[in-house]
Amino acid sequence: MTPLSDYQFDVGGMVIGTGTLLPVSEVTGLGAPELRTADVDNPTDDGGFPGVDLFGMRTVQIEAGIRTPADPAAGLDLLARLQQVTGADSIRKTAGARAMLRTKLPGRDTKCLFGRWQRVEPVSMAQAVYGWIPMLLEFAATDPRWHADQVQSLVLPLDISDDSQGFTAPVVAPITTGVSHPSERPGWVANNGDVATWPTVRFEGPVTNPKVWIVETGRYLELQTSLAAGEWIDIETRPGTRWVLRNGTGNAAPVLTSGSRMDLFQIPPKTSEIRWTATDYTNTCRLTVSWRDAYTGL
Repeated sequence: MTPLSDYQFDVGGMVIGTGTLLPVSEVTGLGAPELRTADVDNPTDDGGFPGVDLFGMRTVQIEAGIRTPADPAAGLDLLARLQQVTGADSIRKTAGARAMLRTKLPGRDTKCLFGRWQRVEPVSMAQAVYGWIPMLLEFAATDPRWHADQVQSLVLPLDISDDSQGFTAPVVAPITTGVSHPSERPGWVANNGDVATWPTVRFEGPVTNPKVWIVETGRYLELQTSLAAGEWIDIETRPGTRWVLRNGTGNAAPVLTSGSRMDLFQIPPKTSEIRWTATDYTNTCRLTVSWRDAYTGL
């Protein structure tokens, strides 16, 4: 992805803002998203009863412009390109697919939102002949949280003997590995944000009945199935796009155990421990956990 400078935005791979031919004049929707409340009136007295409050979608509006002085054709080319990158069929015509909006502000790392482009429209074409086209861009973030620009991942084998730390002399019996069962492998993940994030989990065969859990929360994902060498199962836990796929296409949700709560499997802020168990006599299976740091605001 293209590195961004202060006050720049990445719109489908097209950079706009400071130092580009598409300057930005105003941005709204960067604050707290609207709430969906379940508050109800008290039928017998003043006031009411507070219910569960949930954040709704975040709508970001960007007022920008295409500036190509004395070159109206170049301005129209940029307009066409902007409409092309925000209206890609691969996202627009695929249920659950999401576009990305990246932004960089002073004193902050680049952060991103995921959602859909709702509006990419010229406000007026009156000055297009002079190379100036004011634009309004509207992005509906299906997940109101901000995310880190980079994806982090942790890959763990099953056998703890791969740990290179070894033992410290003198060795006194009984020798322990620091975990409760020989087939358990601890790992550490760091969510540097301030709110829990939804990970993606991949089990790679050969493996039987794998189970992964987060020690701090006790939440787990467990499969009752076997994978041959070269096979894998991906588990996506994000709201609105939750699925379990075998080899990238086949629905494997039925092999998820009843106690596996995808809606509660989150990596909390700061450092957490990941462990997993399974059966594999070759020690060639792998667990991969991928995530982005999540933030309440910029």
